[in-house]
Amino acid sequence: QVQLVESGGGLVQAGASLRLSCAASGRTVGRDDMGWVRQAPGKERVFVAARRWSDGMTTYAYSVKGRFTISRDNTKNMLYLQMNSLQPEDTATYYCNAQGQSGFWGQGTQVTVSS
Repeated sequence: QVQLVESGGGLVQAGASLRLSCAASGRTVGRDDMGWVRQAPGKERVFVAARRWSDGMTTYAYSVKGRFTISRDNTKNMLYLQMNSLQPEDTATYYCNAQGQSGFWGQGTQVTVSS
């Protein structure tokens, strides 16, 4: 079993930056594909970013490409999401994931961007 705990969310103004962290415990996640999704109020969860363990390949949603960067530190069992130039439409609860849809999920961290 893997436990994921997100942190780093908050209330910021448009244009600001935040860095989300996801701490994994239970076992190492160095060989897991990991990613971030987000869910805005009243909407479904949508993909944000992912990083493949085998070759480090990253993918991003079109809406965040160029502004967000996903990274991981396998020595610390951590996943990160650096978010720059935040916009009000980025307001959502952000969830960390390991092993895809049927894998493991964190409890989420709230990001609110005011205009």
